[in-house]
Amino acid sequence: MTDDARIHAFRDDALGDLDATGIAELIASGELSSHEAVLASVERAESVRDSLNAIAFPDFDRALTRAAHPHSGVFAGVPTIVKDNVDLAGLPTNHGSAAFVARPARADSDFARQFLSTGAVPIGKSRLPEFGFSASNEYASAEPVHNPWNPAYSSGASSGGSAALVASGVLPFAHANDGGGSIRIPAAACGLVGLKPTRGRTVADPADRAMPIRIVAQGVLTRSVRDTARFYSAAETYYRNPKLPPIRLVEGPGRTRLRIGVIIDSITGIPTDDETRASVTETADLLDELGHHVEEAPLPVDRSFVEDFSNYWGFLSFAICASGKRMLGPDFDKSKTDNLTRGLDAMYRKNIAKTPQVLYRLRRTHRQYSELFQKYDVLLSPVLAHTTPRLGYLSPAQSFEELFTRLVNYTAFTPMNNASGGPAISLPLHETAAGLPLASHFSADHGDERTLLELAFELEEARPWRRIQD
Repeated sequence: MTDDARIHAFRDDALGDLDATGIAELIASGELSSHEAVLASVERAESVRDSLNAIAFPDFDRALTRAAHPHSGVFAGVPTIVKDNVDLAGLPTNHGSAAFVARPARADSDFARQFLSTGAVPIGKSRLPEFGFSASNEYASAEPVHNPWNPAYSSGASSGGSAALVASGVLPFAHANDGGGSIRIPAAACGLVGLKPTRGRTVADPADRAMPIRIVAQGVLTRSVRDTARFYSAAETYYRNPKLPPIRLVEGPGRTRLRIGVIIDSITGIPTDDETRASVTETADLLDELGHHVEEAPLPVDRSFVEDFSNYWGFLSFAICASGKRMLGPDFDKSKTDNLTRGLDAMYRKNIAKTPQVLYRLRRTHRQYSELFQKYDVLLSPVLAHTTPRLGYLSPAQSFEELFTRLVNYTAFTPMNNASGGPAISLPLHETAAGLPLASHFSADHGDERTLLELAFELEEARPWRRIQD
């Protein structure tokens, strides 16, 4: 891949190549106005709008109006975007689906209020695959979201729209959420920092709270560790779960040398590909050089987890297909959903009698996961079982059976953290032979995001990741 293949909007304007913290500091000092920052972001968005295809609903005029009087907060006046599966007052929430047409939301969702308490100014809503079920932002009859590092490749999912906008420089940070890897997967594909927090760390929206097992976590995608750390510190000032230890503001590496367990192959039985395997080994070697104790670790669960999580995945589709008219609107039409949504629904219906056992075993993963951290402080693994695929490989236009097999084998590592509720972070420490980002995945015990952020700061200093504009 050559530099000409990349799509980015970095330029000599008000945003420059600053992260969200840098922009917020200039706004706070008076050297930059929020209007200038948001206008630059809008202009950048327009410049790559057709080539990235990452924005579901632009809201540029209202963003510029809001920029005149931004709310106070750690990112006051900094432009951002909200993923199109969370309500933002005045904009529809269409969940990436062509099966219904949403009306504008009357109010911000519970989490959106927490997110916007940082003072950030949303310029619209970012695209996602239908209901966030896929690991690639592709559609049955619409243009996909393109990876800014190379538009022939996937931007990851389901927060791939947000990831493409942050990686390309349109925004310094963006909202993302993660029900099976959808913060960490697009972070890996687009060369970003993606932390999925502990279950209950951020405010849950009603739909998330209604799940039998709360697998969805809300968060952000950033280009720097300090932006991620500052977001979670700020989110904690809005709401702190008394059942979890506080994160507080993390500002640099920790001094404690950690016990790190390494897992390279997943519970699917499909070996990790050579490039990904080599990248995890290199990360382990780097951690050893930094003085951490590194050794091979066992898998926390057995292969039955794959079937259980797959059935739960199907249950979520079944719930939408069965109750779409009530949940989403009277015009919801199941026949207009894509092959993945309909296939998951049909798969679950065949296995519906297994639901009590599936829920029991998935709830048990909380304890199984936590037991590993009696021996280790952090687990290192791949984010994904193979490198980022080209667009089309995970297209919902193909048969459900082929697509589902590919998705399961690709997303082999991330769902465990969703079922168990444990935190994990994706860091873009490597690159593929094709020049795409290649990330490593770090997990910690429930409530221990602080250790993950301290380690992320250390690795960012030891091996700074590539910038798309270089």
